[in-house]
Amino acid sequence: MSGHGAPEANLQNLTAAGEKGLTVAIIASSWHTQVMNGLIDGAQRAAADAGVTAELIRVPGSFELPVAAARLAPRFDAVVALGVVIRGGTPHFDFVCAGATNGLMDVAVTTGKPVGFGLLTCDTEEQAIDRAGLPGSAEDKGYEAMAAALETAVVLA
Repeated sequence: MSGHGAPEANLQNLTAAGEKGLTVAIIASSWHTQVMNGLIDGAQRAAADAGVTAELIRVPGSFELPVAAARLAPRFDAVVALGVVIRGGTPHFDFVCAGATNGLMDVAVTTGKPVGFGLLTCDTEEQAIDRAGLPGSAEDKGYEAMAAALETAVVLA
């Protein structure tokens, strides 16, 4: 299980994000509606736990996440990128995953703003559903991505 050994969200740091009035954007792709709904719900739940209002911005797909994050990062204390790419029979999966991952990392490093990484890169739809924070899912990657971004923003504030 990929989540084995993951830390629990630090609720004290999450609460501090709300107390500091931190701002956050959720940038979410539009592919795979069921999975994306779960990821968005998880991220919004973590923001609510922190006392932070998150602005939701939708983009067509995961490949568009970095450019949206680059444009939005200067306006927010943190951004959370949510998407899902499911392996198919062509190298398209590898190009989209690498491009989106490298792009999001570049945004974080060049802007100095936390980018919560909620991009699922899965072999099957079942794996994505198991990570989407849906009823019966083993993991809630949307929540985790928001918590990581907010906790990092508190450390950097």
